[in-house]
Amino acid sequence: MQMTDVLGRTPQRSDARSNRTRILATARQKLGDDPDASLDSIAQAAGVARRTLYGHFSSRQALVTTLTQEAGRALQQAFATARIPGADPLEAMARMALAAWAVGDQYRMLISLGRRDLGDEVIRATLAPARAEATATVRRGQDEGVFADHVPAPVLALTLGALILALAEEDATSTWADPTGEAAATALLVAAGVAPQVAALRVRDVLPESERQERLPTTARPA
Repeated sequence: MQMTDVLGRTPQRSDARSNRTRILATARQKLGDDPDASLDSIAQAAGVARRTLYGHFSSRQALVTTLTQEAGRALQQAFATARIPGADPLEAMARMALAAWAVGDQYRMLISLGRRDLGDEVIRATLAPARAEATATVRRGQDEGVFADHVPAPVLALTLGALILALAEEDATSTWADPTGEAAATALLVAAGVAPQVAALRVRDVLPESERQERLPTTARPA
């Protein structure tokens, strides 16, 4: 009897996980397209009943909090995956920029929805680990003379993060496209004080061969 109960409940738990995953994926898309999307519209788009959505997320804030936490974890995981022991500051920063680009949609949502629904303090706390790593890399680059030092490392790291966010927004909403993140990572290194030719070449060194653009950016072509 106990085995029957266990077997009987397993599909329910599996269905609950599937519903939650589908709700979050749908919410990510709907709220990315329309920050004012209602929970009812998200439930309808996800193909679940309202009570099912509310069973997982009791309020809009609860849903946005979960999406924000997921985005923060995705950014940290992307940084961890891109991290190479012993990498110099230029390589480390290029890898971080490309990693942030890979999770750009979630990163944009973290900022826009989080600030709107949760407040700046929550966003700062969510981004704190990633920003700490970026700041440490910037500081190391400044100490080695490869990054500009006209502003403190935390300020420059924050500025570079804002630049990647702005470029990701343009990539999503305008005719400009940067599928691999090569142009964005190059722009970030240039903003950090690296010569354009050097920045472009270092980013290309980091990119997998299959993702490299056919031609170098104009600034990186030999004269």
